Amino acid sequence: MISPEKIKQLIAQGENLALEFKREDVTADSVAKEMVAFANAGGGILLIGIEDDGQLSGILNSKIDEAWAVNIARNNIIPALNIMASFVKVDEKNILFIEVPKGKDKPYQTNKFQFLIRVGSTNRVATQTELLRLFQHSGALHYDKLGVESTSESMLNYSKVSHYFNIFNIQFDTETPEQREKLLRNADILTEDGKLTVAGTLCFSLNPSKYLYQTGVIFAHFNGEAITDELIDRQEIIGTLDYVIDTSLAVVKNNLKVPSKIVGAKREEQPPAFSDKTLREVITNACVHRDYSIAGSQIRILLFNNRLEVHSPGRLPNTITIDKVKVGASYPRNPVIASFLTNLRYIDKLGRGIPMVLQEGLQKGKKVWLEEFGEEFIVTLYL
Repeated sequence: MISPEKIKQLIAQGENLALEFKREDVTADSVAKEMVAFANAGGGILLIGIEDDGQLSGILNSKIDEAWAVNIARNNIIPALNIMASFVKVDEKNILFIEVPKGKDKPYQTNKFQFLIRVGSTNRVATQTELLRLFQHSGALHYDKLGVESTSESMLNYSKVSHYFNIFNIQFDTETPEQREKLLRNADILTEDGKLTVAGTLCFSLNPSKYLYQTGVIFAHFNGEAITDELIDRQEIIGTLDYVIDTSLAVVKNNLKVPSKIVGAKREEQPPAFSDKTLREVITNACVHRDYSIAGSQIRILLFNNRLEVHSPGRLPNTITIDKVKVGASYPRNPVIASFLTNLRYIDKLGRGIPMVLQEGLQKGKKVWLEEFGEEFIVTLYL
């Protein structure tokens, strides 16, 4: 049961991405829109009996109660949504507190067939791209299987493709053109209409960034602990995912200071804060699991004097939470990319990566911080 003090704290925040105020004369359709927008995002709280400016007006209408809110979530939203609702008396006025969870079955829509998303403190109808991402979050669609416009089989790096099929003892080079096309389609490198898939483009094309602007990694090294400090080094790393992972790791290692101490009359290097395996894991994790449907954004690796941050576009998918990630829960946002990189021995798809990173941090007394901020998942290694 939420306390009156907590309600006052929420009101003091003002309306925001996860908080909305409504007067008691609100309609069921309006409440349904708020619930849909919250469920399609990260969840939120709706307070009924509050003016837009945060003034307590309360609820006198006996029809507005917990059952009324629950019925809206069941009958006015597709698919039905489970919410928590309760009355709270604040300064002698009744306030209806409604907590809407992050939806497990995105995308949600109203019974008027409106797909809504939350932007700041307001709601709006989702664009086609945003709707695509909502379907991806639900697992109903995998973006990495979609075809990339203006691509074809001729844009593949056949050396990489041959190496990949050699893993399965398939001599790709000696196959007939018809058989090669069939192999490429069965492996989800080509779509049925002959385009390269997103996964195929990222892993096997000659120039992925030519067709997908959201590929690659931006590395930046700052002389300090803030992004406004002096920039020591900046590099843009583009290419196929295996190249991006290997090169990013090399760039990070080249920029990291090697710890050392004086022993006797000479200086001896000390073990690094984190092993190459851990650095490789956080970089690979970002490349495999980022949301490639977010166009115009890149993975960012930011090195400061005291920490390394790896920013991956896209919040955690479906019902995955940070607490679940810590214990090895895994949901492949990009199953085809994950399959390719598993076969190439970059990942094992067992969900062990982040727990291994956390374990090394614990063993070495180094803090590892995981967070979702805006539309990014961030892993921070404190050095």
